[in-house]
This record gives sequence, structure tokens and C-alpha cells, in this order.
Amino acid sequence: MATDIVLRGDAVVVEPLEEVLAFIEAYGAPGDASEPDAFGEPDLRNANRGGARISAAQIAAILERRVEIELALREIPPQASLAAGAVPWAALTRLFEGFAGVKGVGYSKMTKTLHPKRPALIPMLDSVVQRYLGAHDSPDTAFGERATELVRAYKQDVDRNRAALRALERELAGRGYRVTTVRILDVLIWSAFAVAP
Repeated sequence: MATDIVLRGDAVVVEPLEEVLAFIEAYGAPGDASEPDAFGEPDLRNANRGGARISAAQIAAILERRVEIELALREIPPQASLAAGAVPWAALTRLFEGFAGVKGVGYSKMTKTLHPKRPALIPMLDSVVQRYLGAHDSPDTAFGERATELVRAYKQDVDRNRAALRALERELAGRGYRVTTVRILDVLIWSAFAVAP
């Protein structure tokens, strides 16, 4: 079975396992999120350790929405996956809406915070991934809806590479690394597009 990953713009990652292993060696393997249905300051601090740069004022503003965020998390099974058939799109939109309107908190900071809670469902929509997906903000689209649109677009790439991503996930698990298909694809998009103009 071929393990090449086919990305947009006719880009192909020919040695995806080596790319992901190099990333893990440089930055470490993702850890498990504690309490997948709970949300609090430790989740935001963890995101900052991963480069989110969420300020103290932003942390305070997000924590004011803790109940709303936790209610939405509870609607989404911890094992929910973009590689599965049924994706809880409405609940995901509600989860994203919990971050709407917090000054300086966009898709990148939000998804870096939420990815560990649902690692097989929520990609890290940083600037590189957003650019890759052709992201543009529309004043007519609510924050949560736009974030969900980006995840839907991301799912197209997961679906196109489903067999290769699952093979990579199994290979990494065999080496002791628990990395979801979503995170694998994040890393590979970065490897191919981080230096693109």
C-alpha cells in the first residue's frame, strides 16, 4: 500500500513517516489530555506551551465561557474523528462559538487549545494550515461556522488520504507514538507549506 500523502496544489509528501518522525524528535509526541470533558486554565496554559501565545487577559475572557465550552465538549464523544463516518458538526460549531468574540483569539489559538481534547477531530488551524485551506474571513459568517467550514475543508484532505494516514498512524503506534491522523496531516501540511509564500 502506498503511503504517499497527496495534498492540494498537486503537492505530494513522498516520505511522510520520516517527516512525522522528524517532527516528533524535534518537538515531542503529543500527550493525552486529562479530563476530556472538562475545560479550564490548565488547557490554556498547555496550549501556550505549544506556541499558542494566549495572554492573561484572553485566558480570563475564555474562562468566563467555561460552562458553555464544557457543555459543547460533552456533546462530542472523546473518540470523535474526522476519519470516521459521522462527524458531530453542529456540536463542533457550538464548541467553536464558545471562543467567538474574544479579542485576539482566532482559529489558531482556539484549535491549539481544543486539539488535545478531541485530537482525532480538531486540527490545529494555525496560519500555515489556514493558508493551505485557502482561508479567508467573511463578515457574513459567524466565527464558529467559519471554523467548522475550515474543518470540513480539512476533512476532504483526510478523506483523500485516509488509507495512507491510517497506515502511518499504525506505524507510529508500533513505534510507541500515539498520533492521530489529524495531527499527522497537520505535520505534513507544515512540512510541505510552512516556507511557501
